[in-house]
Amino acid sequence: MRSPKIILENLQKHSKEDNYKYERLYRNLYNPEFYLQAYQNIYANTGAMTSGIDGMTLDGFGKDVVENLIMQIKNHTYQPNPVKRVYIPKKNGKKRPLGISSSADKLVQEVIRMILESIYEPTFSKRSHGFRHDKSCHTALQQIQSTFTGVKWFVEGDIKGYFDNIDHHILVNILRERIKDEAFIELVWKFLKSGYMENWKYNATYSGVAQGSGFSPILANIYLDKFDKFIEKYKNSFDKGNQRRFNTEYGKFQGRYQLFNEKCKKNWDKMTNIEKQNAKNHLQKLKKDSLSVPSKDPMDKNYRKIQYTRYCDDFLIGIIGSKEDATKVKQDIKEFLLNELKLELSDEKTLITSGKDNAKFLSYEITICQDTKTRKTSRGQCRVFNGRVKLYVPKEKWVNKLKQYNMLKIINVKGQKEKWKPLERAELAFLKPNEIVMRYNEQIRGLYNYYKLANNVSVLNKYYYIAEYSMCKTLALKYRITMTKAKLKFTRNGIFSVPYETKTGTKYATFYNSGFTKSRRLMKANEDIIPDYAELYKPKELYKRFKKQKCELCGKEYTDVKVHQVASLKDLNNKFEWERLMINKNRKTLIVCNECHRLITSKM
Repeated sequence: MRSPKIILENLQKHSKEDNYKYERLYRNLYNPEFYLQAYQNIYANTGAMTSGIDGMTLDGFGKDVVENLIMQIKNHTYQPNPVKRVYIPKKNGKKRPLGISSSADKLVQEVIRMILESIYEPTFSKRSHGFRHDKSCHTALQQIQSTFTGVKWFVEGDIKGYFDNIDHHILVNILRERIKDEAFIELVWKFLKSGYMENWKYNATYSGVAQGSGFSPILANIYLDKFDKFIEKYKNSFDKGNQRRFNTEYGKFQGRYQLFNEKCKKNWDKMTNIEKQNAKNHLQKLKKDSLSVPSKDPMDKNYRKIQYTRYCDDFLIGIIGSKEDATKVKQDIKEFLLNELKLELSDEKTLITSGKDNAKFLSYEITICQDTKTRKTSRGQCRVFNGRVKLYVPKEKWVNKLKQYNMLKIINVKGQKEKWKPLERAELAFLKPNEIVMRYNEQIRGLYNYYKLANNVSVLNKYYYIAEYSMCKTLALKYRITMTKAKLKFTRNGIFSVPYETKTGTKYATFYNSGFTKSRRLMKANEDIIPDYAELYKPKELYKRFKKQKCELCGKEYTDVKVHQVASLKDLNNKFEWERLMINKNRKTLIVCNECHRLITSKM
C-alpha cells in the first residue's frame, strides 16, 4: 500500500488546476495506512477518548478495527452512527450544540478530511484564517493591521447559526465541481444525513454539519470559500482609483508656508533677533495649519477601496468610501449569502461602524487612529500614525475572565464607587502549592498570549494584580494562615516561588513575572484560545511505534498489536505494571499485543 503522504501530495499537485476533476478517491479508504495516520492525527485531541452513542472509545485501535472498517467500505455497507449531541456553554450565557462521533466514525472522517484538505487547502483565499494550518486569530488580526489602513467604515459580519444552516445540496454540488467520484460523494452524504441523538431520541438532520465532528471545519471552509471568491470579484468592481486627489485646502496652507519660508531665507541676515523669533513662530503656525487638514481629499468620490478578512463564520470588512457605500456592501453580501448559500446574516451582530469607533472582531476592539501628531522621518515631518489600525483589549474581556475563574467579586452600592474584591478559590485549595501557582500562571499566560498584539496590552497589569491577590488568598486558605503570611512564606528575594520535589531534585514554581508588553510574535494555530476550536500538538512517534509490531508490555515481537489509550495519566493509580509503565514513559498510549490488551481491559 502506498504511503498516505505520497497520495496526499499527488492530490495536492492538481489542486490549482481549475478544470481538473478528481476521480477514484474512494479507493483510498481501502488503504490501512490511512487509518493508522488518521489515528495518529486525532488520538491526542481533546475529546478523542469521549465515547459516541455506541459507548466505544479509541482505546483498542488495531488491525482488526481497520480491517472491519475497510470491509464495510468496500461493500458499501458502512453506515455512520448518529452523533451524540451535548451542549457546551458560550461566553454570552447561551449553549452551543456539539456533536460527538463514534470512534469508528472519527477515523473515517479524519481520512475524508485529509483527502479534502489536500484538494482544497491550496485554493483557499489568503483572507480565510479559520481551521487552517499556519493560520490563526493572530494571522487574521495581523492581516487587518497591514491592509485596513485608512478605512472609514467597518462592516462587522456574523452569519446566523452557520454550522446548523449549511445546505447539504449546495455543499455536495460544490464538492461535485472538483470531485467526480460518486462513491466518495455518497459517503459524505451518509455523514451529513446520519442525524443525532439527544436524550436518547433520534433526530434527522436536514441541514448543517455537526460542530465537533472531525471534518466539519474543512467542509465549513469549502462552503464559505464561495463567499471568499464572491468578495474577491466584488472587490475588483468596487475598488476605484489608485490614490485620492490632492486636497486644495492643504495646498493653500503649504503654499503660504513655502512662500513665507523663502521670504525669510532671503531676508534672514537683515532681520533683528525679535523679527527672527516672530518669523519662526509664524512658520510654526503655518506648518501647524497645514497639518490640521489631510493632504489628500477624504471626500474624493473617485477613490474607494474594500478590504476583507474572515475567521470561520465571522468576518470584518473595511471600506474607504461613504456610509452609503458601506450600507450597499452589507446589503449585497446579505443577498449573496441568502440567494447563493442559503445563509442569513445576523442583523443584531452585523453592524456598520465608523472607523473612528471600535469595531469588534475575534474579541479585540479595532479602530483607525485619528492622531495627527507628526514625527520626523526621512521624508521630513509626517503624520505617521494617522489612519493606522489600532488593536485594543476590551475591558469586559479581562474583567469577565476574572469573574469566570472566581478570582473577583464586584460590589456595587448605590451612590458609591464600585469595589473590587479579590477572592480565594476554594476549588483549587486541594491542589499542591506548586500546582496552584502553575494553574494561575496558565491562565495569566493564556490571556496575555492572545492579547499581546493589542496596543493597550499593558492594561492586563490590572488583571495580574487581582490574580496575584487571589492566589495568595487561596494559599492562605490552604494553610489556614493570613494572606500576608502566605505571601512571606513563599517569597524569596522579591520573587514568589513555591518549591516542589522531583526525581531530579528540588524545583520551583515561580509566579509569572514577565510583564505585559506588546509583541509582534504571532501565536501558532494550536495556541489559539479564542474561539474555542483549536488543534492540539500531534506527536508523530505513535505511528512508528505501532509499525514495529512489538508489545511494549511483554516484549513480544512481530505480532498483531493494539493501542491501549487512557484519557489522562492522572486517572492511573500506579497499581498495575502497565499503569506504572505509562506513568514512567509519560504517555497516554501503550502498544500491546492482543493478550496483554485483554489482560489490561479485564482489570479496568
